Amino acid sequence: MNTEDKQKLWEEYSKRKTSDLYEKIIIEYAGLVKLVAGRLSMYLGHNVEYDDLVGYGTFGLIDAIEKFDISKGYKFETYASLRIRGAILDQIRKMDWIPRSIRQKQRKMENAYQTLETKYGRSVTDEDVAEELKITIEEFEDWQTQTNITNIISLDEFLEQGSESKTEQYFATTFDQPERIVEQRELKEVLTRTLDTLTEKEKKVIVLYYYEDLTLKEISRILEVSESRISQLHTKALQKMKVKLGVNMDVLTSY
Repeated sequence: MNTEDKQKLWEEYSKRKTSDLYEKIIIEYAGLVKLVAGRLSMYLGHNVEYDDLVGYGTFGLIDAIEKFDISKGYKFETYASLRIRGAILDQIRKMDWIPRSIRQKQRKMENAYQTLETKYGRSVTDEDVAEELKITIEEFEDWQTQTNITNIISLDEFLEQGSESKTEQYFATTFDQPERIVEQRELKEVLTRTLDTLTEKEKKVIVLYYYEDLTLKEISRILEVSESRISQLHTKALQKMKVKLGVNMDVLTSY
């Protein structure tokens, strides 16, 4: 279904909310659920089944369909993606399966990055951080793998689906207020400077993943390394960027 056909479908559904039209919309956007679930699954490894993520995301899609207001002028895909991702992450938080030890490792790594960058005034290496933590480089890489999910939950905290107002506020500030546009422009400049602190491979992974919307498999083919290595590079980059961007990490998903 092309863009024009989708618009007509929504216009018709806004006038008469029949079960047939409702079913058509769900079928049309089922692929969006799979896309969002697939992008999140890289962080979870074997802890949560992909089909379960799709199931959680489907609830987000249904919620988006029921609450979407075509008169507000923004694309349903954008609105639904936020709700789908939020529904998945909300369920993961409720499961609370992330051990305290992993959360502690995450905090230790973040503190080490911040301490060393303040001390040396430069971007630090994995070896620097491992030495600061008094662990081997192999142990450090294992810590990074274990903390993948804490990175994505932290990154997407602003998409929390706990209340209707947060998603609505996101759209209101993004589409309606000039000062928000200026703020995001400034944040993007900060992001650009932050990218300069990454290694070339880390930077490529971030750009290809967030700006070119490529999958891990596609990025691994381009950089000619394994998917697990791409995941590792992504984690390293997020950890470094989190130190620099702090509460403004959401700029990554705002464009």
